[in-house]
Amino acid sequence: MPEFVRSGVRMAALLALGASVAACGSFNEASRKFADSITPYKVEVVQGNVITKEQVDALQKGMSRQQVRDMLGTPLLTSVFHANRWDYVFTIKRKGVPEQERRFTVFFDDSGLERYEGDEMPSEQEFVASVTTSIKNPKVPRLEATPEELAKYQKDEAKPAEAEPAPATNTNNATAPDSYPPLESAPR
Repeated sequence: MPEFVRSGVRMAALLALGASVAACGSFNEASRKFADSITPYKVEVVQGNVITKEQVDALQKGMSRQQVRDMLGTPLLTSVFHANRWDYVFTIKRKGVPEQERRFTVFFDDSGLERYEGDEMPSEQEFVASVTTSIKNPKVPRLEATPEELAKYQKDEAKPAEAEPAPATNTNNATAPDSYPPLESAPR
C-alpha cells in the first residue's frame, strides 16, 4: 500500500476517534443535565416529639413523671445510667427546607420534676408555619371546646335512652332466639 494511502487511513482513523470522543463528551454532558433535572423522591423524616412553648410554660416543679409524660409524650431518649433525666429530641428533614432540630431535657428528683432545660421552643402557630411552607397563612384549628359546645354535650349525655334496640334478625327475617344451647356438653 502506498504511503499516502496509509497516511490517509491514519488521518481518517484519528478523525473518527476524535469525533467519537467528542460525541461521548457531549453525550455525557447531556445525560448529566438530564440526570440533574430528574431527582428521586426523598421521604420526609420526622423523628421525636414536637414540644411547643405552651407545653413548656405548663410544666411545674414537683410534677410527677406520669404528669410530665402526659404533657410532653414519651421521651425519645432515656438512659439506664441517668434514670432521673429524660431527653426529648425533635428533628425534621424535608427537601428544600433547612433541617430543624430541637432538644429539651427534663430532670427529676425524689419529689418529682426538678428542672428542665433546652432550646427555645416555638409556639404552636410558629411550628405549624415552619412546617407548612407552601401555605402562606396556615389556619391552626381550634383545640378547645367553647362553653356553649360543652353545655350542649352535657345536655346530650343527660338524656335517658328512649328506645330499646330492635332484636337481631337473620336472613330469613326471623328473630334470633333468646338463648342458645351450651357450647360444651354437661360433665358426667
